[in-house]
Amino acid sequence: MDAGAKSGVGTYRDLVAWQKAMELVELIYEATRTFPDEERFGLVAQMRRSAVSVPSNIAEGFGRARKAEFRRFLEIARGSLFELQTHADLGRRFGWIAGKELGVLRNLTHELDAVLDGLIRSVKRRPT
Repeated sequence: MDAGAKSGVGTYRDLVAWQKAMELVELIYEATRTFPDEERFGLVAQMRRSAVSVPSNIAEGFGRARKAEFRRFLEIARGSLFELQTHADLGRRFGWIAGKELGVLRNLTHELDAVLDGLIRSVKRRPT
């Protein structure tokens, strides 16, 4: 039985963390469309890669056989989220992301961080 099934959740798609992470990917793809063309292989690629890494690691960890593996993949997802927050800060410093878009991005990343933190703590407490 996989780590996620033990929690009573049917699939990784049922996890709020995965749902919010998918929302974040959409937001990042939209936000980076207006970045300068010369950043397509620079910061844009980095932001998109780290954003996609978050739901991907949640999904992969969910499918692992042991809760320790699930927790490890959740921690990797959280690391990718922090990386993305740093990329967004760089985008702000360069003036490529600002205003409402930046506010929405910050709110969603902070919310997702809290959800991931709670999920990680929950997996740690779950019996083996």
